[in-house]
Order: sequence, then C-alpha cells, then structure tokens
Amino acid sequence: MSESTALGGPLRAIIADDDAFARRVIRDALEKAGVTVVAEARNGRQAVELAVYYRPDVVLMDVVMPELDGILATRRILKQLPDQLIIVLTGTADEEDELGLQAIRAGAAGYLSKDVDIEALPRALEAVSRGEAAISRQMTRRLIERIRQAPNGPIDMRPVKSPLTSREWEVIVLLEGRMSTEAIADQLVLSTETVRSHVKNILRKLEVRSREDAVAAVKRMREAPLADDDAV
Repeated sequence: MSESTALGGPLRAIIADDDAFARRVIRDALEKAGVTVVAEARNGRQAVELAVYYRPDVVLMDVVMPELDGILATRRILKQLPDQLIIVLTGTADEEDELGLQAIRAGAAGYLSKDVDIEALPRALEAVSRGEAAISRQMTRRLIERIRQAPNGPIDMRPVKSPLTSREWEVIVLLEGRMSTEAIADQLVLSTETVRSHVKNILRKLEVRSREDAVAAVKRMREAPLADDDAV
C-alpha cells in the first residue's frame, strides 16, 4: 500500500482495459469516490509496465485485452511486485466462474463481473486495500458449490496431518501433473529458485530422493486409513 494511503490519503489506482469508453466510465466512477487514477493501460503489456512504474495501491484489470490478457498480466505484475493488489474484471456472469478461478490462481485479490454496478467499484478497491477479497456474493456461492462438487481436487486431497506446508502441497499437486519447475513457478507466481527450494524441502520431509518418489509417497499418505486418534 502506498505511503499516502497509509497516512489516510486517497487510494491510487491503475485502470487496464482496451475499451477507451469503459476506461472513461470506470475512471469517472473512481474519481467521483475520491480514488486517484494515476494511469490507464490499453493492453496487458502496458498494464505490467505501468504497475511496475507507478506501484499503485490497486490495479483494476480487464481480463480480455490485446498483446497480453489480464490473467497473464496479473502473473507478470505479481512476479515483480508480490504485494500488488489486483482486481480482475470478467466479461459477464456466464464467463465469471472459470475466468474468476483463473484470476484467483494467478494471485488476484478479487474478481468482479463487468455487469456489477459501477458505483460498487470504488467500494471493491477500498475492500481489497483493507485486506478483504472483492468477490460478489453470488459468485461466492457458486465458488463454494464448485469446490463441494470438485472430485479429488487439491483442496480435499491433502491429509489432515501432514509434514508439508500448504505451499509445499501446492507444489506437490503440480508435480503430480508432471509440470516442470518453470511451469510450477509460473503457475504459483514464484521464482524457479523458490520452487526448487520447496521441492528440496518436500524430498527431505518425505525422506525420498526423487520427485517421482515424492508423488508416490503423497499418494500413499492420502490412501492411508486414519489412526484411532484421528477418527471423528
């Protein structure tokens, strides 16, 4: 968060959207609510450059843009500015489920449909600046339902008792998908050195020597029956 915001000043934002009219409407709504728009981007590549240069409190990012889409732009910004807050705007409610999940996986602090009331955008920026997530109530319900229905997803595949941290479990799940170190780094918005460090810790904790052995070990952990003191 910028020093001005920490001292009670206005939020500083960047708007990234290839539609000039949409940028104008969003800018007017934000400035009317006291948000300072420090820059506007016409494409994803510009959004990355401007975010790194201005380091705003929040980036409001359209998901569909030329040169670099909003999801990839979000990943690239967070690789350079891990604490940057980004809200991704999806096209319509019909697209929101899948694109919204991709945005969250990319590291966005929230995602909203462009169908949302324009007056709600300043409140969304304020919410993420306070550490809250900017997700509509309707989308939250749909997201919960998707998690409940997901068969054998990473969330419910983690044993209750495990020597691995949450981040290490994210890495091992991607290793199960035979992803390379570089692909895992891109997926989790980490450096390749950090991923290698996580893999090294996983091998040490599971007392194995290879990635393949680690994958086999976690499979056995998931399939192992609960001990008496673990049963509910």
